[in-house]
Amino acid sequence: MVKNPFIPQTLIGRQAELDHISQIFTTDGDLMVAGVPGSGRRSLIHWAAKTVGARVLEIDCLRATHPSRFLEILAEGLLNVFSAPEELAQIQRWSIQHPLILEQASLHRARLVWHVPKSGEWTVFQALLTLPQVMAEWLNCRIVFVFQNFPHIRSWDRSGQWESYLRREIQQQDRINYVIVATVPETWADESNLEVMTLAPLQREAIQTWVEAAMATEGFKFEPDALMLFLDYVQGHLADAIALARRIWVEGLAAEAAFDKTTQPFFIQPHHVYRSLLGLIEDLSSTFESLFLLLPPIQARVLESLALDPTDSPQAREYIQKHQLSRGGGLQGALAGLEQKGLIYGAKYGYQLALPLFAFWLKHRMT
Repeated sequence: MVKNPFIPQTLIGRQAELDHISQIFTTDGDLMVAGVPGSGRRSLIHWAAKTVGARVLEIDCLRATHPSRFLEILAEGLLNVFSAPEELAQIQRWSIQHPLILEQASLHRARLVWHVPKSGEWTVFQALLTLPQVMAEWLNCRIVFVFQNFPHIRSWDRSGQWESYLRREIQQQDRINYVIVATVPETWADESNLEVMTLAPLQREAIQTWVEAAMATEGFKFEPDALMLFLDYVQGHLADAIALARRIWVEGLAAEAAFDKTTQPFFIQPHHVYRSLLGLIEDLSSTFESLFLLLPPIQARVLESLALDPTDSPQAREYIQKHQLSRGGGLQGALAGLEQKGLIYGAKYGYQLALPLFAFWLKHRMT
């Protein structure tokens, strides 16, 4: 597999957000970071944690389909963070007071296990949530506890008992910074004293500075028109910018196998950018097709309309008539659903499509 030299080694274009989150962590605050997939939410959290010298514990709630699985993922995440021999010894001492056993087989990684009936899982849950605080105090450090796809808990926590307990813990523990990674801000954040940060698309200047420097390191240089085309295509979306930059670089290497980059750079022209974009969306077409087919018909129709005819006023009568969209609640519900899925930005950013490569594929597919 070809390496990817375009994975940023520094934070790109989010210094103000980094400073703010670092301050929140330092003052024992908790946070909800909202943004579309690929906007750099997790990277920002990790950089902020590094700034304040904190360890990061991540739990992806999407992997949990029932309470037992959630506990397994929680225990696994804890031992991923606290894996040094002396830390495992401390966990062993702690576990004696709880219905938990730390298994340390010589040929396998350590794991926390429990042998309780279903009714006893609640006690295990409460115990596991105390462990980060115990370890933070013992190590004299700070822990950043990150929950991804937090709303997925509700798919099996129908009574809201587990979510409510988690939200109470967010308010009570010190030395632990809870961070919820979301697509759009959730209303309960204010009730739980979470500060909410919503990530906008990156500024063109930030993407430009990064991609020019990364390309120069590899012996490549954009012609001015090619650079503007690249920035137009990626629309401030870092993950898509990384993917397209790597594709241009790989195809440039293949086309210029005998090119000696030590004497002069390889100049990237507009046709290189366009050809690489077409190849990239062709590779991703089956993924995009599946994503599109899973959308409710009204959301698919609205998404197609916004791809072909961008507007910051999709609720306008003329736009509805032009694209034969439903009026009233159906349209507003579709817009809200697409925003919740991270496929469009909301009114604040003019209802633009949030995933540039997907948007280009959709427009290309229809034209």
